[in-house]
Amino acid sequence: MRYLVIIQARCGSSRLPAKVLKDLCGKTALERVIERVQQSKYVDEVMVATTINKEDIPIVKLVSSLGIRVFAGSSGDVLDRYYQAAKLIQPEYVIRVTADCPVFDAELLDDAIEKMRPESDYMAAVSETLADGLDLEIMRFDVLKTTWKEARLASEREHVTMYIKNHKEKFAIQDYKSNLGNLHNERWTIDEPEDYIFIKTLYEYFWNKKIYKFHSADILKALDENPSWRDINSQFIRNEGLLISLKNDKIVDRIEE
Repeated sequence: MRYLVIIQARCGSSRLPAKVLKDLCGKTALERVIERVQQSKYVDEVMVATTINKEDIPIVKLVSSLGIRVFAGSSGDVLDRYYQAAKLIQPEYVIRVTADCPVFDAELLDDAIEKMRPESDYMAAVSETLADGLDLEIMRFDVLKTTWKEARLASEREHVTMYIKNHKEKFAIQDYKSNLGNLHNERWTIDEPEDYIFIKTLYEYFWNKKIYKFHSADILKALDENPSWRDINSQFIRNEGLLISLKNDKIVDRIEE
């Protein structure tokens, strides 16, 4: 297998509990992420990686009912969860997607895959030119394994690819830039109640128009026509969870295989 997408999902968000199970025009946010990832012409399989916590049993049941492979692992050590899930299949590349991104764009993923150089170990919008909510990361499986073995900071265990970014001297990192321009200030993710209102507004807009496969360019056009929608969740900063992790960072025990 060449390309495996692992979608990380959990119900234990402190800012918006069970956000991945919120309804978006008849399906959960997680289901919307899955179906949008499946629109890729290169992805071989989609897997959901959740936790062993009791509160995440609904995710296991939902994903299983869809016929999608689901893995339950560590809650705090997300890097271990990713590696243990990917190790079951050992694809050439692991693509990281999060379940709080229900407007994920498979067209951008395919564009990134096509632009990824053979010598690159890791590709992502390192320069953060994608909207918050369009995040995608592509890494070699062997790089994920190395990261899993060597990462020692709590932030690097929680934020899967942080070790790669912290050690640019070890890895061939490629910055992905789409042809949409710089969308750094766009917030299309679900972390706060206002984010859910914003995303739900987008979905209802397209559903009312019977546009069921919309892409980033369509969203930008809709926002230009309805500029007040951006005000719904404009008060929140990007990467708040990461900033909190870095503030409370510490060295953790090394993982043994």
